[in-house]
Amino acid sequence: MSVNLQTPIDYLKGVGPNRADLLRKELGVHTYQDLINLFPNRYIDRTQYYKINQLQRNNADVQVIGKITGFKEVAQKRGKRLVGTFQDDTGTMELVWFRGQKWIRENLKLNTTYVAFGKTNWFSGKFSMAHPELELLDEHEQNMRSAMQPVYPSTEKLSNRGITNRMMSKIMQQLFIETKGRFTETLSDNLRSELKLINKDSALFNVHFPKTQDLLSRAQFRLKFEELFYIQLQLIIKNLIHKSKIKGFPFDQVGTHFNSFFKDHLPFELTNAQKRVLKEVRADLGSNAQMNRLLQGDVGSGKTIVAFMSILMALDNDFQACLMAPTEILSVQHFNGLQEWCNKLNINIKLLTGSTKTSERRIIHEALENGELHLLIGTHALLEDKVKFKNLGLAVIDEQHRFGVAQRSKLWHKNTSPPHVLVMTATPIPRTLAMSVYGDLDISIIDELPPGRKAIKTVHRFDKNRLKVFRFIRDEIDKGRQIYIVYPLIQENEKMDYKDLMDGYESISRDFPMPKYQTSIVHGKMKPADKEYEMQRFIKGETQIMVATTVIEVGVNVPNASVMIVESAERFGLSQLHQLRGRVGRGAEQSYCILMTSHKLSSNSKTRLETMVGTNDGFEIAEVDLRLRGPGDIMGTQQSGVLNLKIADIIKDNDILQLARHHAKSILKIDPSLTLSENQVFLHTYKQLGKYKNIWNYIS
Repeated sequence: MSVNLQTPIDYLKGVGPNRADLLRKELGVHTYQDLINLFPNRYIDRTQYYKINQLQRNNADVQVIGKITGFKEVAQKRGKRLVGTFQDDTGTMELVWFRGQKWIRENLKLNTTYVAFGKTNWFSGKFSMAHPELELLDEHEQNMRSAMQPVYPSTEKLSNRGITNRMMSKIMQQLFIETKGRFTETLSDNLRSELKLINKDSALFNVHFPKTQDLLSRAQFRLKFEELFYIQLQLIIKNLIHKSKIKGFPFDQVGTHFNSFFKDHLPFELTNAQKRVLKEVRADLGSNAQMNRLLQGDVGSGKTIVAFMSILMALDNDFQACLMAPTEILSVQHFNGLQEWCNKLNINIKLLTGSTKTSERRIIHEALENGELHLLIGTHALLEDKVKFKNLGLAVIDEQHRFGVAQRSKLWHKNTSPPHVLVMTATPIPRTLAMSVYGDLDISIIDELPPGRKAIKTVHRFDKNRLKVFRFIRDEIDKGRQIYIVYPLIQENEKMDYKDLMDGYESISRDFPMPKYQTSIVHGKMKPADKEYEMQRFIKGETQIMVATTVIEVGVNVPNASVMIVESAERFGLSQLHQLRGRVGRGAEQSYCILMTSHKLSSNSKTRLETMVGTNDGFEIAEVDLRLRGPGDIMGTQQSGVLNLKIADIIKDNDILQLARHHAKSILKIDPSLTLSENQVFLHTYKQLGKYKNIWNYIS
C-alpha cells in the first residue's frame, strides 16, 4: 500500500507538531506532497577536489586539500581577524575567521592534512575562504557523504529554531523511507519514450539525492517538463471548454458601417499587421464561439483603429458595443478620437465616467436600454448595475492589466449571453509569459508602425553633458517643437523627489527664461484642476516645455512634442521608460528620447539603459524586463499568484515551456476529452489537480 501524499506533515517521523507548525508557516509545507515538491535551491558538489591553482573567481563552494602552515592576527576597524595560511603543492591561499578565534587556535593542528570547504573570495591578488568547514583528511574519507548535497530553501526563523539544512535532508530521507520512494506516474509511456524522460520515482529521488550531475540534470528536466506541461494542458482545456460551452453571437455580415468607413473615411492605409489582426477578429466574430482575444501592440501601432473597425462589425449586425479604459483621461481621449468618425457614420456615441452629470446619466441609461445608443465609451463607471444594454455584442477593454478578472465577468452579465471580448494592451507581455498567463486567450500582435512614423532615437547621457543637452533643446524649440522633462517619483522618498523636481524646474526656468520660453509644471501635489490647466496649455502649444513627474505616462497625445528627457533614468523600470518614450514620436517629425543619469550605475541599471538605447521593440524590452525582475513583478499585484512554480523557471526554461505546450496541444488535438486509453494518466492527473489545489496551483 502506498502512503497517501495528502497526509499532514505532522505525521512524518521526526517532525512532530512544533516543527510541522514552522514548516507550514515558513515554507508552506502542509502535506507529504508539499514536502516532496520542496525542491533544493542549489547543490554543493562534494565529489570534486580543487588544487589552489585551479580555483576560479566565481564565488562557488569548493573543496581544497592542504595544510595550515601558520596563523597571524590582523587588526581591523572592529577587533581583529585570524588568518591562516593554507597550502598545497600548487600554491597558497588564506583561511579567515572573524569570530571563535580562541577555539580555532587551540583545536586546529598545524602541518596536518585537512579538507577545507567553503566559498572562495578573490582579494588583493589571493584567494581566501572565510569560516571554512574543516575536516581531517582521514576522517573525511571515512564519512564520505552522498556525492552532491542539496541546499533547501530556508528562512532565518527556521535556522534559529534548529531546522538546519542537515535536518531538512533527514526529514526528506524519512519521507522516502515511508513512501518506499514510490510515486504515481503522471506522464504516459508514449510521451516518456518519445522525449526520453526518466520515470517519476527516479526523477524525484535524483532531484533530492543526486549521485551525479548528469542524473540531476535528467531529473530536473523531467520535473520541469511535467510542471509546465500540466499548466499548458489546463490552459488549453480551459480555452476549449470556453469555446464549446460559451456560444457567442455570430456576426454574419460585414455591412454598411464597416464598408463605408473602409472606403471613405480611413485616415491612412492599414499596415499588414493591422489587416492580419482584423482577419483574426473577423474569423472569431463569424464563428459560433465567443471571442476572447488579447490585442498587443506598442504605443502608436494603431490598435484603436483595429478596435473601432471591430466595433463597426458589431454595429453592422445590430448589436451595441462598449470601450472601457482605466482612467478618465484615457477614456476622454478615446471618446474625442472616435467621435469625429462616428458623426460621419451616423453612429450614436456617448461618454460615461465618474464625472458625468446625473441628468446626462439618465439620458445615457435610457438610450442604452432602448437601443438608440450604439457605442458607449467610459471608465469603471460602465460596470455599475444601473448600466444596462439592450444587446451588448462586443466589449473592448483597454489596458487589461489594470482590470481584474472579476471586472471582466461583470461586463458579461450585462447580457443574457456574454459579449465578444477584445482586450488591448500597449504593455507588451513577453511571449513566454503570455503563453503561461494568458494561455486561455487568443493572442494577436501588431508588430509594425504605421507608415510615415519615424523610429524614436534614444541616447544615454551623463549629468556632465547637461549643457549640450540644453543646447539641443533650444535647437528643437527653435524648430517649433515641444519638450517633456520627466523626474522620478518614488513614494518612500517623496520629499527628496519633490525637491529634485523643483530644483530642476528652477534651473530650466533660468536657462529658458520668459518671455521667450514658457514652461509648464505638473506633479502629484497639485490640485486636479491646476494639473488639467497646465496640461491643456502644453497640448495647445502655449508652453514649449513640460516639467513633470510620471503623471504623463498614461495616454497624453501631443504630436508636436518631439523630445522626451528622463532625469535619473536609472531609477525607472524598463517598462516605464518604454511607456515614457512612447509619449513622443506621434507626429511625422524625428523624435528623441534622452536618458540622463549620474555616473554611479548598478549592473541592472546599465542593462536597462543599454536595452533602451539598443531597441524600440516593446517585446524585446519586455523579455529583458522579465529576466531582470522576474514574472511576479511584471504582472502586477493582482496577477502575482498566477505562477506559483515549484521547479521550472519561465525565463530560463522557455524552451521546455515551448516543448510542453507543443505536446499538450498535439495530445488535445487528437483527443480533446482525454478518453483514449494511453491518455488516462493525463486525465487522472488533471482531475487530481482540480481536487488538490496545492499540487500545482497555477491557474489564477
